[in-house]
Amino acid sequence: PQAPSTRNDIRDCSADPPYLPPTATNTTARLAALRGTMRTHGAHAYIVPSTDAHMSEYISARDARLGWLTGFTGSAGTAVVTQDKAVLWTDSRYWTQAERELDCNWELQKTTSIESIGMWILKAVPVGGNVGLDPFLFSIDTWNSYSRALHGSGRTLLPLETNLVDQAWGDQRPLPSSSEIYSLPAEFTGSSWQEKVAGIRQRMEQHVRRPTAVLLSGLEETAWLFNLRGDDIPYNPVFYSYTLLTNTTISLFVEGSRLSAAARESLRSGCPGPLCVELQEYEQVSAHLRRYAQGNVTVWLGTEYTTYGLYGIIPQDKLLEESYSPVMMAKAVKNTHEQELLRAAHVRDAVAVIQYLLWLEKTVPQGQLDEFSGAQHIDALRWSVLQPQACPAQQRAVRDPQHLPSSLLPSRAQEHSRGPSFQSISASG
Repeated sequence: PQAPSTRNDIRDCSADPPYLPPTATNTTARLAALRGTMRTHGAHAYIVPSTDAHMSEYISARDARLGWLTGFTGSAGTAVVTQDKAVLWTDSRYWTQAERELDCNWELQKTTSIESIGMWILKAVPVGGNVGLDPFLFSIDTWNSYSRALHGSGRTLLPLETNLVDQAWGDQRPLPSSSEIYSLPAEFTGSSWQEKVAGIRQRMEQHVRRPTAVLLSGLEETAWLFNLRGDDIPYNPVFYSYTLLTNTTISLFVEGSRLSAAARESLRSGCPGPLCVELQEYEQVSAHLRRYAQGNVTVWLGTEYTTYGLYGIIPQDKLLEESYSPVMMAKAVKNTHEQELLRAAHVRDAVAVIQYLLWLEKTVPQGQLDEFSGAQHIDALRWSVLQPQACPAQQRAVRDPQHLPSSLLPSRAQEHSRGPSFQSISASG
């Protein structure tokens, strides 16, 4: 059936029958599965964010719970599901995209404020009802905002150890990454991980509260501290991990089998002693933190990256809360070697950008250029600059506004780059 509106690329739920574009996802079975798990766990509503357990800007396919449940693939949004309603909140960047991807099971709310979500919940959930959510997917501030929105209403936030979307997703959920976690060569870091650990411990010693440990939840924190890199999330050289760094011990929570031989050897180099890294399974962080918090300790954490699930394990009188951990603050200050590498990287990239602007001046007047082909071409230019000895296909890609063949992508690990930091967003004018 055709939509009665002038556009046929967005849904029309008022039509008879409702019109859905081919980009929309049928979510009927997914919602039914989720609602079944909600009944089992006594949740009258369930909140689904777009985040992962580390508050990452980008997430892996395994953590794309909001996308699987709704069909909406935008990078920011929140869904709330009850037994008879399903609503997505997202900001103005994604309103049109949502109308293309949602089916008519979903209502779209064009705002992202927690106050708006809370008001909707108060109308949809009866007094005495439970609002379920996974505490390991909400930052401390976000959790507190929901708590304030429901305070005194007779509705209760219900933290659930089991993620209900994961249960509904079942064995169709993507598997965790199994790619190698590797050491970043010293020529790129300017400091060994042992020097970085010593620097963080010095900050702990100098703090007025004299914390006994630092908890690291942000993926880039652990990657930076140990000079390790991974490929668990597109465009981000990180791997799923936590770290608990105390004044005498180091615990790294990661799937140890994924560590390269060189990475494992590097982490063992300080054993035995206070620079010995103890490897523990990723899933053991909560249990380990709970045991540690029973002692006479003070745990320093950054609230921007720590979830309420971990935060709630530590007694309030044993917490040292700041917006960012000392590792994140140290990471922000580049050493002399890193500064030199940054300058060199910008010079190399400037060459590619200048070539691209010249190419645009020649190509745009022909009237056949679009944003996608422009993005493809600047990618090819950048790879050419980074790898002067480009193969013939890459050299042709630089001359021609056609995309670099996908068969060449896996072998693009050049001396100065492992890939783009985000998908190209191309425009000119």
